[in-house]
Amino acid sequence: MSIDLFRQLLEAQRLAQSDLLDRGGVVGVAIGFRNYKEETTDQLAMAVLVQQKKPVEALSAEDLVPPDVNGARTDVVEVGRLEALVNPRDRFRPNIPAGVSIGHYKVTAGTLGAIVFDRNTGEPLILSNNHVLANSNEAQIGDAILQPGPTDHGVKPDDVVAKLHRFEMLRFINGSGARPTPPATTPPLFPPGGCDIVELFAAVGNTLGKISGSSKRLTSVPKPEAQAESGPIYGNRVDAALARPLNPMLFQQTIVDIGRPNGTKLAQLGMDVRKQGRTTGYTEGAVTLMNATVDVSYAEDLKARFVGQVITTPMSQGGDSGALIVERDSLNAVGLLFAGSRRASIFTPIQTVLEVMDIDL
Repeated sequence: MSIDLFRQLLEAQRLAQSDLLDRGGVVGVAIGFRNYKEETTDQLAMAVLVQQKKPVEALSAEDLVPPDVNGARTDVVEVGRLEALVNPRDRFRPNIPAGVSIGHYKVTAGTLGAIVFDRNTGEPLILSNNHVLANSNEAQIGDAILQPGPTDHGVKPDDVVAKLHRFEMLRFINGSGARPTPPATTPPLFPPGGCDIVELFAAVGNTLGKISGSSKRLTSVPKPEAQAESGPIYGNRVDAALARPLNPMLFQQTIVDIGRPNGTKLAQLGMDVRKQGRTTGYTEGAVTLMNATVDVSYAEDLKARFVGQVITTPMSQGGDSGALIVERDSLNAVGLLFAGSRRASIFTPIQTVLEVMDIDL
């Protein structure tokens, strides 16, 4: 198994993904095993995620995805419309487990992911998504959090179980194409940590095929002249928020039908995972793509770009947002679910969530 090959794909992605994401219908770029006739092979490729596959004759020359990027093979993968998952279920008292309906009083409903602990104070906090607990940046610190969420008939004041504590701001690309003003320190579109990615990939096995011409020098994909440069797009790392319980004794660290997480683990290609969410309950899936850069829709014309994400087989629906992703054969947490489609689910690696939110599981 060639680590150099994987590093070369990472470099190819770094150089090419901005241009690929500018092509019509492309919603993401990642690395994974190539699919051939709906079967997964043992050959690595740069996956170009599209909302819908179309015949070549239906695409303009500017929107065609090259079969390879300077020797790195591409694989066009249909994932549907990637959406932040929100939708509406039961009221739990006196013990509230993780994996159930929760939400800001102005949203519909999402999923209570886990009880976590502030690294500075040690106090227990509720972890879920920004768009579940903070109404996609529209909330104020101290706002009411309901269990169940409003669409599941949670109401104020009877079902107020927590107050919004803090959240990571989402940076959107608005419908007109304008970019938000980034914070003083803007993370790169291609996140650091390549060595970690290579190390976890090495655990997959040594059955990888070679990509023809992979020793060639890499350059970015030529951008069609018709596409004008409009400035860098902020790469979000997480969709996450924290709420402070009014009564911590009401909440359990146990996830319904899974148990209490007892550690964390890096995701790997092919890893079997599971989750408990308010809409689809207990489901299982498998990691198919890693280091994904994806554009996620939050409204009809409101999108946010995320970097360093993990994609699985479809295992969620609206309302499952905020669920903790756990390795199937252990109680190790591997990520926080926040988006998906009929064909795929997306989560943020748990190590990134813990780092950005300054919490421990």
